[in-house]
Order: sequence, then structure tokens, then C-alpha cells
Amino acid sequence: MLCERCHERPATVHYTEIVNGHKTNTHLCEVCAGQVQAGGFGFMPQINLPNILAGLLSQSPSAQQYATKTRQETSCPSCGTTESLFTQKGLLGCGDCYRHFEDRLGPLMRKIHGSSSHAGKVPERTGGRAKVIKKIKEFKECLKQAVSREEFEQAAQLRDKIRQLEQQLSGGE
Repeated sequence: MLCERCHERPATVHYTEIVNGHKTNTHLCEVCAGQVQAGGFGFMPQINLPNILAGLLSQSPSAQQYATKTRQETSCPSCGTTESLFTQKGLLGCGDCYRHFEDRLGPLMRKIHGSSSHAGKVPERTGGRAKVIKKIKEFKECLKQAVSREEFEQAAQLRDKIRQLEQQLSGGE
């Protein structure tokens, strides 16, 4: 699939926007996506992810606490991204920044997502195995709850569903 903007390079960034129940898909190459992202995907140029993150970081009560705690500004040893640059831009420089700024990112992720670990949806086109694993995890949690409530018939049904999905994962069915 070619980029919908330049019609030259392959589309590697897929953006879905849902407004008032109307779904719009946009397929862009990395170059065009970077240009569009700088403008905030068109409808509200002043609001884009880095601006939102930078705003959350600068307004966060832990931001002042963090700044006073670390008196000397730190930077990522791999890419050199500094704490103040990260706070201003809302962008990290490399994968090591996540480990280096972990004490700062943890509270931010909990504030944004309610958790510091990702447990989001699985894309339809790639789903398969990941969906089955997620379903097993959900069934196991329900099984624990059913056993604690002493609902053994429901627990037995859940146990059977878990076994069936585990066989499916191992290639049994």
C-alpha cells in the first residue's frame, strides 16, 4: 500500500480517527507522517502528543519535586537527551531514555493510563495468538473469583475453556 499523501513510498504509519462515530483511516509513509505529526494531524495543530506530554510534565506536582530532588540535571547516557529537553518537548531520544527517566515516566504513565503497564487492544490484522493469551489471562482471573465465591460449576466451565485455549495455543486444535 502506498502513502496516501505522496503516493511514492510504502505506507508504514496507519492512523485511525473516530469523530462522532465516523471512522477515518489514513495510511502514510514515515516522511509524510512526520510532517503531519508536526502539525498535529490537521484538526487542532496546537495539540499533538509531544505537546500534551510536555504539558503534563511541566504541570505535574512531581515535576517540581523531581527537579528539587535531582539538583543537577541528568541526561541519557546513550543519546544525551536532557531532563529539561524531555520536559519541554515531551519526546524521548532513544529506547534507553525509558530506563534512565523511569522514575519520572512511571508516575506520568499511571496518571495518563491509570497503570504503568500496557494492556491495550490487539489490532485485528495481527491478533491471533496475542488475543488467545489475553483471553486465557481473563479466564484465569474469572476462575479465581469463581472459586473464591465457591461457584464450582462456573469454575469448572472456565477451567475447561482455559484448557481448550491452551491446547489451541500449543497447536492441538
